[in-house]
Amino acid sequence: MDLDTLPVLSLADAPDLLARDLGDSFRTFGFAMVRDHGLDPALVRRARDLTAQFFALPEAEKRSYLIPGQGGARGYTAFGTEIAKGAKAHDLKEFWHVGRDLPPGHALADSMPPNVWPARPAGFRETFERLYAELDRVGATILSRIAVWLGLDEQWFDPAIKDGNSVLRLLHYPPVPSVEGGAIRAGAHEDINLITLLLGAEEAGLELLTKDGKWLAVDPPEGALVVNIGDMLQRLTNHVLPSTTHRVRNPDGPRAAHSRYSMPFFLHLRSDFPFVTLPQCVTERNPDRYPINGQAPITADDYLQERLREIGLKN
Repeated sequence: MDLDTLPVLSLADAPDLLARDLGDSFRTFGFAMVRDHGLDPALVRRARDLTAQFFALPEAEKRSYLIPGQGGARGYTAFGTEIAKGAKAHDLKEFWHVGRDLPPGHALADSMPPNVWPARPAGFRETFERLYAELDRVGATILSRIAVWLGLDEQWFDPAIKDGNSVLRLLHYPPVPSVEGGAIRAGAHEDINLITLLLGAEEAGLELLTKDGKWLAVDPPEGALVVNIGDMLQRLTNHVLPSTTHRVRNPDGPRAAHSRYSMPFFLHLRSDFPFVTLPQCVTERNPDRYPINGQAPITADDYLQERLREIGLKN
């Protein structure tokens, strides 16, 4: 595999071939790019337009959708709130979160609050509920191929992500004509979740850190998804699949005067999923990094809450 080029894979490939190629790309980079995913281009365009329209609303109107105490789980999070773990400067971004709505009385309702929806722009709720469902579908397909690569049954992840705490984030990086203090659009970080599916990386800026310490630009072709491994899957696989450091750097020249929009879908486990290292990922050369030693394993929600505190979204 070319270590300077992130491959573009087709979700229409034969399942075994796709499992091999996805696994190889994730093992090498922690990232892959995929096309032929079946997302409706018109739906994606509409979602991009509505994202731009929402973030163009007056600041006071956007801030009316801030929900105290939820760590940004739903609704609006203001510019300059989130900070990469260990960073000194806050990210130059604002965002909106759409999550999974559970039926009344659901056992996981305490960890997954209901969505809030803005009064405008028109069509916001309908568009993003549909896009959320479509990204949920694509993510489950990718996880089924990862399962095969790991030597698991292809449906292994299905119960682990059923009613999972997945989040669709609508991101706005405003223009950055001049920045002080070393702040960038998104500081070097790793994602918390299982896998991330990203729409909107066609605008330059996304970079991943290779194993030899170089920043590699991620430049997907029009319509392709960027997919990366998150910390939860890294932990579950005993670091066989790496959660790779990545960032969104500030633009140069004329592009600094333009906004950047993207829509990452953070695919999460069920909140009550217990972390137990997959036995096939434990060897003499790669001993279990997360032994339980007879104690109860932490849950996916335990892990999430810890990380949200680290990045400034919860106290």
